Amino acid sequence: MLQDQITQYTAEINAFDTTSADELEQFRIRFLGTKGIIKDIFDEFKAVSPEEKRTLGKVLNEFKQLAEAKYQALNESVGQSGLKAEDLGLDMTLPGEGFEIGARHPLALVRREIVEIFNKLGFVVAEGPEIEDDWHNFSALNFPEEHPARDMQDTFFIKKGGEKGDIALRTHTSSVQVRMMEAGQPPFRALMPGRVYRNEAISARAHCFFHQVEGLYVD
Repeated sequence: MLQDQITQYTAEINAFDTTSADELEQFRIRFLGTKGIIKDIFDEFKAVSPEEKRTLGKVLNEFKQLAEAKYQALNESVGQSGLKAEDLGLDMTLPGEGFEIGARHPLALVRREIVEIFNKLGFVVAEGPEIEDDWHNFSALNFPEEHPARDMQDTFFIKKGGEKGDIALRTHTSSVQVRMMEAGQPPFRALMPGRVYRNEAISARAHCFFHQVEGLYVD
């Protein structure tokens, strides 16, 4: 009878004890697996009479809970009493490796990804000052005197006039290209990532500075 089977298996579960992960896994497969004893008993339970179902229903649920609780308890104890540190060749007296707090900014992650892609194509990273003179920011790039970018409402000027002309926060990273070509000879294969500044109204979509990436390729 189904009741006799449950009584027999209940005694077996109560008597079971192990410190072996392999033995515990066999217990799980035997009782809780998709083809295990509990699955078989539930299948048999479907065929019993309504009167027996009223009697055995609670017993069967308690039997299943017993098997699950037994497995859970032994699983925790086996995990705690598993391999010791020395078994794994670990020296627990050594200081920990530590961990980093926080994460990289999304813009830094995007910049790194772009740089890695172009590095594979032979590009190097070139950087320049964020405060530039008129020559590197405008004149060498053929910005005429009347160009709108030279207006106060478009550019953050730090100083007007002087020996080197106007001094401003760079409006693009093209100034780095000028410096590279002044300092060396082709071929050039370089990437210019960095912050640039424009005198624009701050809104949810725009700010007075943003990040730009330019490339210079000259054979």
